[in-house]
Amino acid sequence: MTFDELQHFQVAFDSPDTPMSCPPVFSGGDAVSGRVVVLLSAATDVQSLTLRAKGVAKVRFTDWYLPESSDEDLVHGEQHTREYSDEEEYLIQREVVLLRADNGKPSTLPAGRHQFPFSFQLPEETLATSFRGKHGSIRYWVKVKLQRPSGASASVTEIKKEFTFIEHIDVNTPALLASQAVTKGKNVTVWFRDVGHLSMTAGIPRKGYTPGEVIPVFAEFNNTTSRWASPKAFITQTQTFVATGEGTTKTEVSVVAMVCGAKVAPGCSEAWLGHPIRIPMVVGPSILQCPIIRVDYMLRVFVEMGGTTKLCVELPLVMGTIPLCRRTVSPTGPHLSFFPQHPEPPPEYSSVVTEEEAQQYTSSSPPVYCEVDPYPQSLS
Repeated sequence: MTFDELQHFQVAFDSPDTPMSCPPVFSGGDAVSGRVVVLLSAATDVQSLTLRAKGVAKVRFTDWYLPESSDEDLVHGEQHTREYSDEEEYLIQREVVLLRADNGKPSTLPAGRHQFPFSFQLPEETLATSFRGKHGSIRYWVKVKLQRPSGASASVTEIKKEFTFIEHIDVNTPALLASQAVTKGKNVTVWFRDVGHLSMTAGIPRKGYTPGEVIPVFAEFNNTTSRWASPKAFITQTQTFVATGEGTTKTEVSVVAMVCGAKVAPGCSEAWLGHPIRIPMVVGPSILQCPIIRVDYMLRVFVEMGGTTKLCVELPLVMGTIPLCRRTVSPTGPHLSFFPQHPEPPPEYSSVVTEEEAQQYTSSSPPVYCEVDPYPQSLS
């Protein structure tokens, strides 16, 4: 609620590199600064003007369950729904006083425009990346409270302004530079008849990548069956929402990129020597530290035969925010024999990401994981 004399009440962050239409972007240890703008049409008494920052992760989803109370329900197989929810507080900043009454006497602000600068520092410890998904969100904001003397109309007026937080993930760390390779094989049956053996080994030079990069996929497919085999690879994103008190989870899986390879004839083999699959720029970073919301990525290489998947290899990915800083990187880890001794260097970042895309990714909000906002009305 506002009062008649208040014509404009706004929070403006100091973030010149961020477009006005996007929330400003910050990381751990950053100083958040800006100003609160108050425009009055007439002189107004103000008891206090305060600001506080807050960050909260929330999940809420509905699931089906079978009741245990009634034999009749079990006989008829009736299902019931139950709503699960959980919340994790990430940031509760101490209150910043921008204006306070002197010895209990309200301050009188004359008509016109007033600006009150503010500044506070985000904690160095890990906060989770801002997120909006189908069943939950991680959001950060500042709330400004303007309090007038008791008895005045609209004695408390509040506004909120959201900002974006990014937990940086550096793909140059040893764990994310390690190569991965997995081998699988099986005897294939079609209509209960054994048609031969199918095997593959698939690997990638490292585990960590950033949006816009190209992942070179190395694979060997051996098809000793009597049928044609179709190799494919795709990247999936899995969002996991956890109601910790109930021990219940909800997952959403989506495919973000996919490539196909040449078919493997019966009794033949085929090799991928760095078959490229590009990560879209719209992919958000992994979220690994939040206890109730998690975002994971996986590279799946699989072989289809007769329209059904017969063999699948899964290679975990971590989607980072700090790209590879070395031009040529040789694979490390226990799978070196699987990769070429002199692999081609990865493509220059600028060759797969335009300057405009890179600027958009580094200076604006991270991509929205889901367009459905589960909490559109309230930031409290």
